[in-house]
Amino acid sequence: MTAKLKVTIDQDSGYCFGVEYAIRMAEDAMEDSEKLYCLGDIVHNDMEVKRLYKKGLRVINHDELKQLHDCKVLIRAHGEPPETYRVAMENNIELIDASCPVVLKLQNRVKNAHDKMCTDKGQIVIYGKKGHAEVTGLNGQTNGNAIIVMDESDLDKIDFTRPVTLFSQTTKSTTGFYDIKQKIESRLKLAQSGIQEEKAAKLSANDSICRQVSNREPKLNEFSQQHDVILFVSGKKSSNGKALYQVCKAQNANSYFIESEDEIDSTWFEGFDTVGICGATSTPMWLMEKVKNFVENIEHQSLQSC
Repeated sequence: MTAKLKVTIDQDSGYCFGVEYAIRMAEDAMEDSEKLYCLGDIVHNDMEVKRLYKKGLRVINHDELKQLHDCKVLIRAHGEPPETYRVAMENNIELIDASCPVVLKLQNRVKNAHDKMCTDKGQIVIYGKKGHAEVTGLNGQTNGNAIIVMDESDLDKIDFTRPVTLFSQTTKSTTGFYDIKQKIESRLKLAQSGIQEEKAAKLSANDSICRQVSNREPKLNEFSQQHDVILFVSGKKSSNGKALYQVCKAQNANSYFIESEDEIDSTWFEGFDTVGICGATSTPMWLMEKVKNFVENIEHQSLQSC
């Protein structure tokens, strides 16, 4: 006897405010223009990038930006370094700035900290992925002088005899941030043993992780335990997606990372009754709905029908 699966979409998954805002701005701008340029993928999800391409959104890189004149270019939620704004002014490019407000606030904090640290002979350290668009924008606030760290091996770049101001990419894990913070504190103490405390170099740690992102971890922990099988829908380029998928996998071994319904294997559901669908901050709800409709049409042998 066959049965239909019970499928539930996690309503806390999907676009964060910054991504939703950027896509809305792009769609509004394209209503008045046949073509709109975007500096980098507007979101780390190929399905959404293809959808917006059909509407006229064209992705360019920084080298291509320098060749453009007298046009409109969208800055996505990740933000951009000061150099991008300078090029736009020189080339008479109208920027549609969809930088996430959380990122813009962090850029300002990093710039102010850098200006202060220049006089204190300190160092700006950013916990994040080197080359990630947001991290590039943050590093731009320091004229490219920030030290980017992802794990313990990167800490060798830091001079532990000098003050350190630590920030985080907004979409990183809070657990990872506080782990790096603790390791930097330990290395500072070790490097300055014997120095009077008031003269020792200090660490100023700033937890700059977006809570709209970090709060998804505990909710995904619960969601993953409530279903037999988890389908995590995300673009493979999404750092946030990779991290949140690991949260699901840790709670439910029957968790699968997919970009679309085309990657689903019906054997995953054999002997099970419930499926939970969730995604990254860069995963559109329409895509999770599409996956849900696909799974609901799969007939299988469930535990109840055996």
